[in-house]
Amino acid sequence: MLDNIMRIESISTLHKIIGYEKPKHPLITLIDFKNLDTTNINIDEKSMSYIANYYMISLKNCTDCILKYGRKYYDFEEGSLIFTSPGQKLLVEGNPKNIDGWMLCFHPDLIRGSTLESKIDEYSFFSYDTSEALHLSQKEKDIINNIANTIKLEYTQNIDVYSKDLIVSNIEVLLNYAKRFYGRQFITRTAINKDLIVKFEQILKNRFKDELLEENGIPTVKELAMRMGYSTNYLGDLLKKETGKSTQEHIQFMLLERAKSLLVGSNESVSQIAYSLGFEYPAHFSKFFKSKTGISPVQYRKIN
Repeated sequence: MLDNIMRIESISTLHKIIGYEKPKHPLITLIDFKNLDTTNINIDEKSMSYIANYYMISLKNCTDCILKYGRKYYDFEEGSLIFTSPGQKLLVEGNPKNIDGWMLCFHPDLIRGSTLESKIDEYSFFSYDTSEALHLSQKEKDIINNIANTIKLEYTQNIDVYSKDLIVSNIEVLLNYAKRFYGRQFITRTAINKDLIVKFEQILKNRFKDELLEENGIPTVKELAMRMGYSTNYLGDLLKKETGKSTQEHIQFMLLERAKSLLVGSNESVSQIAYSLGFEYPAHFSKFFKSKTGISPVQYRKIN
């Protein structure tokens, strides 16, 4: 353990740390929080965070609690799903004694060579912040619980040549339902999201002021997400749902519009415009402009 960070490399190590029974499968486990004996949890009280080398899907039932969603708070009693991927740093919050729910953990080796391995990055919610959890209705929670129980049944019974495929395919079904439910969540929060879009566009416009562009360069997705108080993936997915464009596409659109205005409304050289827009090299600006318009900056200026 270094700098109060505990590293958990395997499913068996996780079981030892939390004082849980020996795992039924070396690469996957479903831990019921109700069956945790908190007196056996082997975690140094000074440890504030840990890094796990496995994927985790955690369902927490939150009766009588208030969940933080982005920068706002919601009371959502049915439960919430949190997703994390290997290598993410997670904070330990409070005493696990009163948590109701479960935690599905699976090692990357479980999906190695499967179709899920090639598409796991498409499930962008694995990189959301915990404050951007998926809040479930009772019906949605029942669906997720049924899939999780099917997965547990499959890895705890006698293993055969079909076991891995069935386990992995059920994990993929769970993730696909999560994608659908996140879509519902974005839709039901449309009114709130509209305000966030206005805020995002204002931040982006302010960032494209001449002095800020020349001084700080072209704004990045990470920078804008931090200023909005969201993870990069969550902000990108929110913008895509509400506007049809990703964060990067919004940046490029604003950059292109600013470039067109300078080309038509000023006498500055193309090189000077490139530098004022935050490009390190004029050639990069010309390449970007042509990729978006089909013509070079010089040609655009002549036409207009």
